[in-house]
Formats: sequence, C-alpha cells, structure tokens
Amino acid sequence: MKLTSQSFNDGAPIPGEFAFCIPAEEGHARLGANRNPQLSWSDVPAGTQSFALICHDPDVPSRGDDVNQEGRTVPASLPRVDFFHWVVVDLPADLRAIDAGHFSGEVTPGGKPGPETALGARHGVNDYTAWFAGDDAMKGDYHGYDGPCPPWNDEIVHRYVFTLYALDVPRCAVEGRFTGPEVRAAIAGHVLAEAKLTGTYALNPALR
Repeated sequence: MKLTSQSFNDGAPIPGEFAFCIPAEEGHARLGANRNPQLSWSDVPAGTQSFALICHDPDVPSRGDDVNQEGRTVPASLPRVDFFHWVVVDLPADLRAIDAGHFSGEVTPGGKPGPETALGARHGVNDYTAWFAGDDAMKGDYHGYDGPCPPWNDEIVHRYVFTLYALDVPRCAVEGRFTGPEVRAAIAGHVLAEAKLTGTYALNPALR
C-alpha cells in the first residue's frame, strides 16, 4: 500500500496552511489555517473492510520546562515522546483519497466536536486536549485534525508521521471518546497493510 499527498512530499516541510501555528514576528507564532492535508492511497490489499489513519509527532519534548520560554531552548538531547495530531477510524473501504481541508479548515478553540465525522468515520481526540487542559480560553476535547505547532525554541525539526492502516474489520473496536494509543491497541491483529508519509515542520527561525 502506498500513501502520498498533493500537499507535501514525503520527507519535505509541511506548508503553513496545514499547521496549527505559523511563524510570527511578534510573539514568535500565531494561529494558522489548520487545514488537514490532502492524502491519497493505492495498492490496497484484498479483504480491506475499513481504514484507520493516525498522524503523530514523535519529537515532542518529554519535559516542558524550557518549552516556549524566552532566553531558553529545548535541547536536542532531551528525550522525546509521541504527540497525536489526528486519529480517525472507520474510513470506508472504497475510499482512496481525502481532500485538503475536508476534515479541518481552521483552529477551533475548545476543539472540534466528535467522535462522529464526515464519510461515516469517527474521530478520536488528539493531544491538544491535554495540552490546553489548563487554559480556560482553549480547553476542551480536540477531536480530529489539529496540525503542527512545535515549540518555537526547539533545537530540532519535528516530524509528522501520517500512517494509514488497512483493516480486516468494518468498525474499529473503540467506543465513545478514544485516543491514538487506544486505536493502536484496538487494531493490533487486524492490520492487512500500512503505509506512512512523513512531513517536517519547525517554528524556530534558525531551523527554517
């Protein structure tokens, strides 16, 4: 199975229109258009009954002490953890593409609703849910796609890995409010094929 995008090439930077935050002269960053990128896939295995799609950033700082702090940087040597940006299940078996902006076209304070979404699919909550939990203006359940917004003082460029899974079940065995790790656990043993596409993004002007 092969996953491609008209929005960016594998291994190349993701354009700002698909990001949660874009660079700004004042305050280092401001909200972006937050559109989901276009995705297409082919060579789907026989027996596929649905698809799941996950986008995660494996380069998120494991500690937030230095994140977005003036006069400090997030060291490249700091251990990194996963941050989930998009979790969607029950995409129909005959689907072969997702249009840019189909699932997200702006930043939504408090998060987009879910889990039910377009194309009969269901969205999980992404990790902005936890990130904004202490922010009264932004807190809520962030279902669906919310794009890159790495620390503007990070020493490394972040990677955003889109992984499409072809499944042998028509419905993923998660219910209600669910997360990326829960989907990964639920699809174990049901994956007929998977394909990955990776984009990069940085807000640190020294890395752009």
